[in-house]
Amino acid sequence: MVDSLRTEVELSAKQACQIVGISRSRYYAVKTPSEAAPSPAQRRREAADEALLHRIRALCGDHPFWGYRRVWAWLRFREHDQVNKKRVYRLMRKDSLTIKRRTKPATRTPRSKPKATRPKQYWGIDMTKFLVEPVGWVYLVIVLDWYTKKIVGYDISLRCRRQEWEAALDRALQAEFPEGVRGQRLRLVSDNGSQITATGFMKYMARLDIEQVFTSYNNPKGNAETERMIRTIKEEVLWLEEFTSFSEAKEKIGPWIEQDYNELYPHSALGYYSPVEFEARLRYQAEAP
Repeated sequence: MVDSLRTEVELSAKQACQIVGISRSRYYAVKTPSEAAPSPAQRRREAADEALLHRIRALCGDHPFWGYRRVWAWLRFREHDQVNKKRVYRLMRKDSLTIKRRTKPATRTPRSKPKATRPKQYWGIDMTKFLVEPVGWVYLVIVLDWYTKKIVGYDISLRCRRQEWEAALDRALQAEFPEGVRGQRLRLVSDNGSQITATGFMKYMARLDIEQVFTSYNNPKGNAETERMIRTIKEEVLWLEEFTSFSEAKEKIGPWIEQDYNELYPHSALGYYSPVEFEARLRYQAEAP
């Protein structure tokens, strides 16, 4: 209609659109329809995007709590794909694979907490439990190096006494301090739970020359690094698995900690290096002339 009006009266496109009562953008959209055949370059881009999206879907299926940054980091540093972060975000958003942010009210009372400046300076210890139908509750205790984000020790047990917490710590000490921990100024951060404040445990820490640091009451950020690691274990293993036995739980959680997490997990706080890779970089920098 606009074209016929322009032909008969010799008007400009702007004038014809004003008379008919439509916008110029609508006129040009109709004049050059989006259904036009895509160019060869566009078809190649669409095919590449579809192939990449297929890989992203597989990653999100295995890791449903990953955001686009961690998906990009895995593709970039594990699969060595020089993919752009914005492209990953665009494809995930288009396919409704992005994670919604959970907003929380700001903490009005600032609370301090220790900050690690080197490895083996501050370790955090904490526990979570999960249900295995045939046996009941199973308890997982972890020890985390706050600087390298490495899980240096853990214990999986059907009980949650101070002995299980000591077992997790012993495992960490044997791996990280084979020549002994006394005199190394190691500090262990924890909440005020009954296991960690038990007389036997505190005497054990004193014998090993490990300083205990307790978070203050009503201070959820005091052991935040360790608690965030507990959440990661839940998202990556505990919430995704339905263990049929205690032995199956140990067989799956142990390798995840030692291999999938410590060796391969792209940690955002470490520049998307895994804890083991980050340790290797620290050693290389220390030995460099």
